[in-house]
Amino acid sequence: MDRSSSAGGAFWIVLAYVLWGVLPLYWKLLAPVQPMHILSFRIVFSLLFTGIILLLRGNRAWLALFTSAGICVSVILAALAITVNWGLYIWAVNTGHAIEASLGYYINPLVSVALGLVFFRERLSVLQWAAFGMAAAGVAVMTILSGVFPWASLGLALSFGFYSLIKKKIAASSLESLGAETLAALPAAVFLLLYPPRRLEYLSGLSLPLWAGIAVCGAVTVLPLYCFARGVKLLPLSAVGFIQFINPTFVFLLGIFVFGEKFPVHNTAAFVFIWAAVILYSVSLLRGGKNV
Repeated sequence: MDRSSSAGGAFWIVLAYVLWGVLPLYWKLLAPVQPMHILSFRIVFSLLFTGIILLLRGNRAWLALFTSAGICVSVILAALAITVNWGLYIWAVNTGHAIEASLGYYINPLVSVALGLVFFRERLSVLQWAAFGMAAAGVAVMTILSGVFPWASLGLALSFGFYSLIKKKIAASSLESLGAETLAALPAAVFLLLYPPRRLEYLSGLSLPLWAGIAVCGAVTVLPLYCFARGVKLLPLSAVGFIQFINPTFVFLLGIFVFGEKFPVHNTAAFVFIWAAVILYSVSLLRGGKNV
């Protein structure tokens, strides 16, 4: 791989993770809308956005994903996982738990490593085992000292980990798979939006700028995916794995300095373990996953 390709790949990957990192600012703008309704609108407008692009390109491969029973099940499971992930993330950001959300995405790569171990019998290096242990210790410290299990953090990490695992079975581009997944998630979006009906009354009082913000949910979802898809083809996965920590770092900093969330002492102790795990994991990537 030549230097210009690597530089181009790094540009697109960094841009993708920066966009994902600042996404909480967008969700905060939609705070007058209930989190589950934001989730519903995100699914609907993502489907409209991707569907229109794919149809204009004459691409119907994403619809063909539903013709095979095995692939169809994978698409539905992926839709379920990403719906849970999106819903938890929006809820966390808009209810003052952005720091918890950042914790989830710090430990997500280690959850993916653990899932690879369980489902694909992948071998872990000594550093990766140590990183996994550090992350587990961080979660334990947070649970013991705060008295509250970080279910949102682990829910985000597990849902995205399983989403990534299921995606391995879906042979489609990122846009095709997103179109199929949002189509599969559409019934859930409609249910969350319309039941019970009385919950919709407040939507009629939303301002026009707020409705405009809701309408760009699809573009906001697809743009970083497009950047990621371009970049991941030009960079080694180890480099992508290292760069991904931009996302939770941005969310962590936004939680403290922009959203004004509290960061008690026990969180500091827990995050020391988590950041140590991130460092060990990153070193293992730089060493190429060797058993050292």
